[in-house]
Amino acid sequence: MTEITSGLTFPEGFTWGAATASYQVEGAVAEDGRGPSVWDTFSRTPGKVRGGDTGAIACDSYHRYEEDADLLKSYGLSSYRFSVAWPRIFPDGTGQVNQAGLDYYKRLLDALAERGVSGAATLFHWDLPQALEDKGGFRSRDTAQAFADYAGTVAEALGDRVSRWITLNEPLCYALLGHRTGDHAPGLTDPAAARAVTHHLLLGHGLAVKALRAALPSGSEIGITLNFRTVRVEDQHAGDPSAEAARTTAIASGDDIYLSPIVHGRYPSEADPSYVPEADLVKDGDLELISAPLDFLGLNYYFPQYLRPGDPSNLKKNEYKAPGYLDGVVEHQPSGMKTTNMNWPWVIDPGSLYELIMRVSKEAPGLPLYVTENGRAAEDYVTPEGIVNDVERIEYFHGHLSAAARAIADGAPLRGYYAWSLLDNFEWAYGYQKRFGLTYVDFGTQKRIPKASARWFSQVAATNTVQPVPDGRD
Repeated sequence: MTEITSGLTFPEGFTWGAATASYQVEGAVAEDGRGPSVWDTFSRTPGKVRGGDTGAIACDSYHRYEEDADLLKSYGLSSYRFSVAWPRIFPDGTGQVNQAGLDYYKRLLDALAERGVSGAATLFHWDLPQALEDKGGFRSRDTAQAFADYAGTVAEALGDRVSRWITLNEPLCYALLGHRTGDHAPGLTDPAAARAVTHHLLLGHGLAVKALRAALPSGSEIGITLNFRTVRVEDQHAGDPSAEAARTTAIASGDDIYLSPIVHGRYPSEADPSYVPEADLVKDGDLELISAPLDFLGLNYYFPQYLRPGDPSNLKKNEYKAPGYLDGVVEHQPSGMKTTNMNWPWVIDPGSLYELIMRVSKEAPGLPLYVTENGRAAEDYVTPEGIVNDVERIEYFHGHLSAAARAIADGAPLRGYYAWSLLDNFEWAYGYQKRFGLTYVDFGTQKRIPKASARWFSQVAATNTVQPVPDGRD
């Protein structure tokens, strides 16, 4: 375990922000010409989302964006990471541009600018137009080109207002959860489809980078956001050949399936073959496009993965079945480690973020890094006095920000940190049960209530220093 201390500082000019995603906060799914997305379809399918929840209203940010911009200003944050809803811009995925959709994002960005907050736009945060899914979605190579066309259109319209561009958010999750396990939209359980989606998402990223470079003014930053889990072998099993081999496979088949093509222009040889796109999917020139130079890399991190030798057919206490490509090992929850209320495998381990930042900074030397998501769900509630005292979230931020500051002190080129999330929101398959926000949202009235964590985080942003945890728990 890596020791975490308080009182750590960040450099001048460090970016402090909060993040959201279009389907999770906007609502207004049938207004102003927006077309349906795969998440509209998935969430309306019985049994797919807890309680039958959908993002039809969500946080109503489509109408309340100025109120949300006020929150960002009041928290002293300099950047807002939001995502553009592809079906607002192209209701059918391609073809006729919906000007009303572009106008909404212009209003949002203007509201941010008036409050001194810059916009960091993510172009794809999982809400693929249903019209494109009906044609094969990212299983089809054509969707990669459609994504690039969409990216260029948005860049031409918003390029004077957006300082930082993110092509894709967590392509691993969209391919894995959406196409292999079926837990997310579009809900498929087809390994071959997942492999095709993996490559076509990356190809779409490469084509989009090219389109963005052509459309944006000089000085615009372009990157991608990947999600990571630091993979560890328990100390007492360190050096065990099967566990160490499994760790290598786990990293290659998860993180590096996406990181390696972007940074090195190749798929990792150590990955399980069932996760690597087939050779006939990879055309001449694809990997050159995918590995085109970027201005930054976004890291989303929440929890690590612990492995130890074990029999997945005979699980013991605190053992869990590891992914199918890991033979002879099980995932394990180490004794004494806390979890968030997402439960296993959401172990709280700030030292893993330090390890991740250092690993990626060595894998991509000199490439600026941003933590584009980090946070936790908690059992938040409003007291009779109207207060949300989410000290558990403050403790989580304290540990992880301390880890980030240590990484900077040790030479990592970390340039910013975005808390997930600005608002409690539609948490995908969990519906509205899980709350991640700095801001409590009463989904019946849409009233926003800043939590204790928002006040704490604003002090961090104001001082560039990790603040103590209230009640002396630092």
